[in-house]
Amino acid sequence: MNKFLVLIVVFFVSISCKKTEKGKANDIVKIEFKEVKKGDYELSKPTKKIKSVLVLFGGYPETPEDVKREFKILDAAMKNGIAIVFMNYNQKLWINENEKQKLAAKLQSILLENILPLENIYFGGFSSGGNVALLIGDYLNENDQYQITPNGIFIVDSPIDLAALYFSSEKNIARNFSNVSVQESTWILETLGKEFGNPHNDIFVYEKNAVFTSKTKNINNIKNLKNTKIRLYTEPDTLWWKTNRMANYEQMNAYYIKMLSEKLNDSKFESVEYIATKNKGYRANGERHPHSWAIVAVDDLINWMLEQ
Repeated sequence: MNKFLVLIVVFFVSISCKKTEKGKANDIVKIEFKEVKKGDYELSKPTKKIKSVLVLFGGYPETPEDVKREFKILDAAMKNGIAIVFMNYNQKLWINENEKQKLAAKLQSILLENILPLENIYFGGFSSGGNVALLIGDYLNENDQYQITPNGIFIVDSPIDLAALYFSSEKNIARNFSNVSVQESTWILETLGKEFGNPHNDIFVYEKNAVFTSKTKNINNIKNLKNTKIRLYTEPDTLWWKTNRMANYEQMNAYYIKMLSEKLNDSKFESVEYIATKNKGYRANGERHPHSWAIVAVDDLINWMLEQ
């Protein structure tokens, strides 16, 4: 079935040490929300007033169900009147012009079809999904034929510098320390090399497609986000990466995210926050990994979205 709609009633019981004279417990607070599932996205939205809309992009292999499992934001979002669109749009380290046009149209269609507010919209993405969030946010700001522009965008430990990713992959293969690292790096070299060539010879194509190119300090692909709130989450656990991947700080996403935050601030971007966490990165199965959705403090993120 292409589409189904389910009404879910969630009860949150508020417990108090005080009771009324007649011994009655406090009233049960009832929160209702609707869930819509389609092939290219899943939506959870409050049935009453919606204060904000959050569009989430998962990492390279993540489905909406994966994001729900790893990023425990849904209950808090519903309590605060925030609708969440979990995009089934992954396996993208970058998006070309044609993909941006299609994705922009799809996002607008999702909001309009589900009668979601077209103001106070936020985008967020984990890993490669953060690249998508920034690039499509920039595109929507630049093209006023669309009715949506994000108020804010956040990324979670994203590989924003494609040329640096290529260079790091070369080091991982030469080092041959971790099977996981070697396999991933082999795929990265093949994918980027086939699409853009070798950045040692010509970095221009990488500049044209990446969020950030540190070698040339290029931020042209997000220049239209100057007045958009931006949060850059990362967990620079150098010991974990050294122990598990034999990687140094200059090979970590955190290194380039920090450089990007400095470049954006130097370029007078209005609101850029670099948020480096410690020991927050754990997968849903309990595995310690700094490259995780869990480094985002949910309550603080929601406050950031709802602040005036």
